[in-house]
Amino acid sequence: VYMVMAAQFESYFQPFIIMFTMPLSLIGVSFALGITGTEISVVVILGVILLGGIVVNNGIILIDFINSQISEGTDLDTAVVQAGSVRFRPILMTAMTTILGLLPLAMGIGEGSKLQSPMAIAVMGGLLIATFLTLAVIPAIYHGSVKIMNRFSRKST
Repeated sequence: VYMVMAAQFESYFQPFIIMFTMPLSLIGVSFALGITGTEISVVVILGVILLGGIVVNNGIILIDFINSQISEGTDLDTAVVQAGSVRFRPILMTAMTTILGLLPLAMGIGEGSKLQSPMAIAVMGGLLIATFLTLAVIPAIYHGSVKIMNRFSRKST
């Protein structure tokens, strides 16, 4: 996954920023499992893997938007702010439709839902927290890392 993103972004560092969304999602998973009293199981781990794909996609959307704005001549500060504001609605809508779609499964409604309910709880909790943290933290990390790299590149020349 890392190598595909490194090739896509033509950078070794930007995929690390995107992968940082994973620990953010684990905060939400822990919170949701704790509130519902759900124990960690194989089904929960499958939910975390599923969640990883969703939150990494949100990070890709943000970083790609920032990169495209910068390539069009927008300064870094403006591009980072625009990424959060312009991509807020699409990311939030995707997260909310996923959460609402998993709600019947998490509530145990339907055949086989008792077995899969922990997975839905993990995905819902992780996605809820990670969506908002991704929108706030990922652009900030990107901004800070670019500023630091620019500072070091100026000192070395």
